[in-house]
Amino acid sequence: MKKNKHIGSSFDDFLQEQHIIQCLNTNYGIKVAALTFIPLGADMDASVYKAQTYDQSSYFVKLKRGCHQDIGTIMQLLLHDNGIKQIIYPIKTNHGQPTCHIDDFTITAYPFIEGKNGFNIDLTNGQWITLGKALKEVHEFHLPSSIKDQIKLESYSPKWREAVRSMYTYIDTEQRVTDEIALKLLTFMKEHRATIQRLVNRADQLEQKIQKQSPEFVLCHSDIHAGNVLIANDGNIYIVDWDQPIMAPKERDLMFIGGGIANVWNNPHEEKLFYKGYGKTEINKKILAYYRHERIVEDIAIYSQQLLLATNGGKDREIMYKQFIDMFESRGVVDIAFKTDTDL
Repeated sequence: MKKNKHIGSSFDDFLQEQHIIQCLNTNYGIKVAALTFIPLGADMDASVYKAQTYDQSSYFVKLKRGCHQDIGTIMQLLLHDNGIKQIIYPIKTNHGQPTCHIDDFTITAYPFIEGKNGFNIDLTNGQWITLGKALKEVHEFHLPSSIKDQIKLESYSPKWREAVRSMYTYIDTEQRVTDEIALKLLTFMKEHRATIQRLVNRADQLEQKIQKQSPEFVLCHSDIHAGNVLIANDGNIYIVDWDQPIMAPKERDLMFIGGGIANVWNNPHEEKLFYKGYGKTEINKKILAYYRHERIVEDIAIYSQQLLLATNGGKDREIMYKQFIDMFESRGVVDIAFKTDTDL
């Protein structure tokens, strides 16, 4: 949920874009006529672009800091090549590689698919069923051991809970805040301190309980909220942004279905359609409740760190503040997390 930031200054950006165009031409044979930056995504070390060629073909290009083989890119290739058509495949280079490198960056190119994400358009009944089927295929996918060993394992880390507690330590020292957005957030966090502490403490309690259960781990996308489901103009849907696949209980992904992030996907009718596609499955409510609590705690930590400890960002800060307080609205993620917990 963090805001994407274009890497570099305006002059550096120009040089960087020239390098991208050259890389696409040399490594993919893609002759770029126009390269347009797209302010999209959650990775602070990545930028995305639309590359248009002279013959009017379009490509989605991702630039990511670091020269390494991205396990997420490998996963996209594997899943698509094994018949899961709701995965957009990365285009291979002239040498058969899924990525290429310039300077200290990795480039990945995809077909550009026109459409909107699930925050901007509702899924149809059929699309909900298709999403359920696709996610079930992901969860049942048998990974080669050589690939499986490279994927992160769920550890139920207390990192974000500790971060939120440290933010309250910062608040309690009564640091002087002059930035308007930071001051508004500070006031809001003080007013909702009991609710936030309940989220943090309950995530702790649930984590201790599910650690003892040793649930089965499956391949999970890890962040399959509405913003990472692309609804193409032709009606097809795609699961995008495979930056952080993880081996975890299936509830790691299922928490988003009916989870209400950004006040969408909180309709019981939609959830019913999804599971019509996903099929019968036993959902561990303790694990589901843990993930829904923990996800909110993570967002609280990230938003509060960026809004209280930094003052740059302009209008983005106003958007982030609105996204923060929206979590506490009626039928929002906090209400849904608490209801999931009381339904145990």
